[in-house]
Amino acid sequence: MSFLKEFYNYMMTRKKFWLIPILLFLLIFGGFIVVTQGTAVAPFIYTIF
Repeated sequence: MSFLKEFYNYMMTRKKFWLIPILLFLLIFGGFIVVTQGTAVAPFIYTIF
């Protein structure tokens, strides 16, 4: 939890608010992969990269 606290403090002091949408997207996409166990998402991952 200290990492999240330090990262939050970094974003607030350095005014890096543009990182928030990127982190939200990564969290949602990662959660989607975990929930679907990766099988249904695999074709979409290959097209992204």
